[in-house]
Amino acid sequence: MSRRSGAGRGLVDDLRAVALPWLTARALVVVGYCAAFAISDRLTPGARPGQLTEGLIAWDGTWYREIAIRGYLALPDEALRFFPLFPLSGRGLSLLTFGREDAALILLANVASVFMLVMVRRLVRLERGSVELSDRAVWMVCLFPGAFVLAWGYAEALFLLLAVTVFWAIRSRRWGWAIVAGLCVGATRPLGVLIALPVAIEMLRVWRTARPHERSLAVGALLAPVAGIGAYLAWVAANFGDAWLPFSVQGPLRGSSDPFTRLWRGLGDLFGPERLADGLHIPVVLVFLVLVVLSFRWWPVSYGAFAAVMVLVAISADNLNSLERYGLNAFPLALTLAVAAHRPSVERVTTTVLAGAMVAMCAMAWTGTYVP
Repeated sequence: MSRRSGAGRGLVDDLRAVALPWLTARALVVVGYCAAFAISDRLTPGARPGQLTEGLIAWDGTWYREIAIRGYLALPDEALRFFPLFPLSGRGLSLLTFGREDAALILLANVASVFMLVMVRRLVRLERGSVELSDRAVWMVCLFPGAFVLAWGYAEALFLLLAVTVFWAIRSRRWGWAIVAGLCVGATRPLGVLIALPVAIEMLRVWRTARPHERSLAVGALLAPVAGIGAYLAWVAANFGDAWLPFSVQGPLRGSSDPFTRLWRGLGDLFGPERLADGLHIPVVLVFLVLVVLSFRWWPVSYGAFAAVMVLVAISADNLNSLERYGLNAFPLALTLAVAAHRPSVERVTTTVLAGAMVAMCAMAWTGTYVP
């Protein structure tokens, strides 16, 4: 059998393995949408929330759609906080969707999520050699809190595809792949530049045994995410006069705080007037922190470091909206959850709880009571 045919068969096997969890997650999203309709019609008859009418392009998806259609220059400065690779790719893909940029963004997100799951499966098999664990990791990523946005017109699926590819590349010393994926991940989301941390860790791990050519590629992989975000910031500076606008426009929306003070204040939110707002996120924060610690125990240090910095940045905001989605971006947390759920009974309970949470979060997002 040729190497090419073997690779093709491997991809088919991966696609078969990820199909059921991918379809299940989307079935749960449909259930959440139906629940949102029922709740809306009962509580506010004849006045459905705008998020419900937007469907899979709701919340941030509307910004991505407008960027794809009109471009940044025709929109308020707030649009700059949404990085360009996802909406501009949607614009290009709209050639296949008869000019419908919204449909193109949804298609892009869902196709990217398929291949992201393929890369998750390959990454876990690379690290552990276990088909069982790799398949369980796929389920955990599909059902992880906030993962319903992988079916929406959000950039998360593309971001995760690129981030997981970077990890697969640096752990297998395929530095050329890491350069390409790192450059793209830096242009996909503001936190994409943080992928440079695990790249630096893996570069230092192999530095002494690497040949000069590999060292050069490793340095290129380290600089790639910085170059990706730098190119966008340079464009913003040239067109808006302030390179830091993509970050400064976030200030009024999320605020800032050190993560330790915010966590302490959040524990008070559990019992105060914010208990049904930011207080609801605090138990999730605590679970994420436990998973970060376990990530350092069960995975190479680059995994734990990436998860830790992503979670710390997420809880550094005064406003904890979308926290669960940011936790999804720290994908080693889902891999750690897969290890923790190695017993069948624990796996069944975990997947059941996560599935129910996905339906509830979908319904809340479409009724406007949760910001994804």
